[in-house]
Amino acid sequence: MLQRPPHPLELLAPAKNADLGIEAIKHGADAVYIGGPAFGARYGAGNELADIARLCEFAHRYRANVFVAVNTILHDSELESGRQLAWDLYNAGADALIIQDMGLLEIDLPPIQLHASTQTDIRNPAKAKFLEDAGFSQLVLAREMSIEEIRQVAAETTLSLEYFVHGALCVAYSGQCYISHAHTGRSANRGECSQACRLPYTLVDDKGKVITENQHLLSMKDNNQSDNLLALIEAGVNSFKIEGRLKDLSYVKNITAHYRTLLDGILEAHPEYARASSGRSTFSFTPEPDKTFNRGYTDYFAGGRQDDIGAFDSPAFVGELIGDVAEIGEGWITVNTSETFHNGDGVCFHDAHGDVQGMRINRAEGRKLYPAEMPEELTVGATLFRNRDQEFERALEKDSAERRIALTARFSERDSAFTLTLRDEDGVTVAVDLQKSEKIGSELAQNPEQALAKLKENLGKFGNTMFSCSTVELALEQPWFLPISAINALRREAAEKLFAERIASHPRPPRAAPAADPTPYPQDELTYLGNVFNEKARHFYEKHGVKLIEEAYEAGNEKGMVSLMITRHCLRYSFNLCPKEVKNIKPDPMTLMNGNEKLILKFDCKACEMHVIGKMKKGVKLNLGTIRAGSCG
Repeated sequence: MLQRPPHPLELLAPAKNADLGIEAIKHGADAVYIGGPAFGARYGAGNELADIARLCEFAHRYRANVFVAVNTILHDSELESGRQLAWDLYNAGADALIIQDMGLLEIDLPPIQLHASTQTDIRNPAKAKFLEDAGFSQLVLAREMSIEEIRQVAAETTLSLEYFVHGALCVAYSGQCYISHAHTGRSANRGECSQACRLPYTLVDDKGKVITENQHLLSMKDNNQSDNLLALIEAGVNSFKIEGRLKDLSYVKNITAHYRTLLDGILEAHPEYARASSGRSTFSFTPEPDKTFNRGYTDYFAGGRQDDIGAFDSPAFVGELIGDVAEIGEGWITVNTSETFHNGDGVCFHDAHGDVQGMRINRAEGRKLYPAEMPEELTVGATLFRNRDQEFERALEKDSAERRIALTARFSERDSAFTLTLRDEDGVTVAVDLQKSEKIGSELAQNPEQALAKLKENLGKFGNTMFSCSTVELALEQPWFLPISAINALRREAAEKLFAERIASHPRPPRAAPAADPTPYPQDELTYLGNVFNEKARHFYEKHGVKLIEEAYEAGNEKGMVSLMITRHCLRYSFNLCPKEVKNIKPDPMTLMNGNEKLILKFDCKACEMHVIGKMKKGVKLNLGTIRAGSCG
């Protein structure tokens, strides 16, 4: 097994914009990932360079990093724009680029660290080793990987391994989904997924028998690896990624704080691990993931294949179970529950068709609730869920965390001056002098003990800064009388100097050099699944041993019925029709239907995968305009 360096543990949070990124840092993130002005695989999550620079400046105060997603595939006509963007992001202070398109490695990039996006479909040791030799520093592993599979990858690479621990799950292997482009011209590999996986479908077997109707059969529950963090660490994961570059403020605050709390508990119990950034965050609320948007939780394939990973009933947020309807009156209901309600809460229930119906509570009087509108479908005995806790949301709308850097202070004396020396938890040290004069350092304190205690107290006051002082050491020849105003001014000057020094000395992650004798690409042929959309990418793969390279699906030359989606999720398994589990069952094709839309399901039982087969609709064309940054990291 390769000797892996002792990487610190990194909590990586999403940022829709700079303000949400700053809140993620405050709430304990060691790094954030964000979309830049273009080429990020999340349409609608773009940010201007000035905002990226503002986020970088804030993050670097805490030795936290900013990763920018430039992870779409690029057409030949877009490569120069991609190159210029990379330099602009580097100059704005970004610490790494998350990329999918290997064509970017063939152009003049800045000396910035490169991370391989989950869109590069990393799920085996050979692919990981290849990307290490190509010059990547961090790998975003496929969400579908089990802990044991991660362990196998870790044994073959020294790179930092990043794994999604929370948030929405794409049903397909990232980078291997073309259904959106085939049906709408909106390519997931270019940040414009139409989310066909969240639609309702009817499942029919090869004999025409309906297995189930009108269910969201390709919609997964949300990822939650809270119980697996230590196992993931021991398997080799260094970076714990929260999905959600389109999520709102309460999600970012709540989920970041939740994983910060869990990781801090592990760090406290396991001193062999360390944080990847500086400072400690404190919260004014108790993190509760169940109160934030989710489709129900699963740890997916972390422990191997399991039942009940799908959100088949609804892709909506149902919320916490709170009780059942006891009575229905004119404009009011009562609920059998021990929960406390608040004006403005949102509650919902499943109607007779299984659809989710919601209502907002105008007024709550104990167990008696007055909805803004009374749904006709609501009946006595209906199970209620709360999908908006108004009191919790209001707590998160306010300042809800602060993050402080620990430091020690030493106040010493020499012939001509007093010196305040500050040293922070990262070893950054500054010193500021206070010159002696007729008013400063010439008169002894009348009450020495009280004066020294007051001096310590004033030197340790860093309340309006990012610092927290744990120790103040005094090294004075005499218990001098020193004006409070002079001491306060000295402390402020020292704090400002330390702040500036921290920013100036931020250790930017170095770019990894490609291997002199790199490992060949694991395959010598690439179909459209290789996502090669430009000549630079083609050249990259050719020089790494690939002999036959097809164009990307987005090039529009892929005709006929092909795999539009490859997934580890298997509907045969979900409905107890798996040939490996049930005798005398064959893996015959099935059909998914949504209106007039039909998709063929084929099952690769050896690989334990399901392929969703279809073809490109007539008239579908790809928009080659500059992509504004928009399911993937």
